[in-house]
Amino acid sequence: MKGIIFTEFMDLVEAKFGLDVLDSILVEAEDEGVYTSVGSYDHRSLVKLIVLLSQKTGISPEDLQQVFGQSVFLNLYAALPNNASLGECKNSFQFVRLVEDYIHIEVKKLYAEANPPKFEFISESESEMVFDYKSARCMSHVCLGLVQGCADHFGETLEIKMDEQSTDHSHVRFFLTLVS
Repeated sequence: MKGIIFTEFMDLVEAKFGLDVLDSILVEAEDEGVYTSVGSYDHRSLVKLIVLLSQKTGISPEDLQQVFGQSVFLNLYAALPNNASLGECKNSFQFVRLVEDYIHIEVKKLYAEANPPKFEFISESESEMVFDYKSARCMSHVCLGLVQGCADHFGETLEIKMDEQSTDHSHVRFFLTLVS
C-alpha cells in the first residue's frame, strides 16, 4: 500500500483525535509512524492502527475507514497528474470509471509492486452504477468513503448500498444511485 495512505491516515487521526491519541496507537502498535508518501508498506500495519483507534474511540473500524476514505478523497484527487481525461470528468460515475480505466493502470506503471483494488462494472446508466470492488486488502469501507468524497467533490448526492459478496470483505458489490 502506498505511503500516502498512511500519511493521510495519521494526519486525520491527529486532526480529529489529537496527537496524544495518534502517539498512543503508534506506541501500542509498535509502529514508529515513519512513512513517506511514495513508499510502499504492508497494509496490515494500517489495519492494525485502525483497529487500535477503534478500541480507543469506540468507533467501529468500518466507520473509521469510511470517514478516512471520505476525508482523504480531495487530497488524493489533488495528487493526480494533470490529465485531459481527469479534466473531462463532470460527475462521480465518470470519475469512478476513470479510477479503474486510468488511475489504477497508471499506478501499476509507476509502481510495479502496486496492487490496487479492482473495479468490475456490472451496469451503468445516467442515474445508476453497479460495480464490484475486489481487493485482498479487504478495505471496502475506505472505498465507500472515497465514493462519498467523490460525490461531495462533484456536488452530487448518491445513495450508496454495499452487498458483501465474500465473508472477508474482499469482494463487495456497490450500488450507486444518483439522488441529486
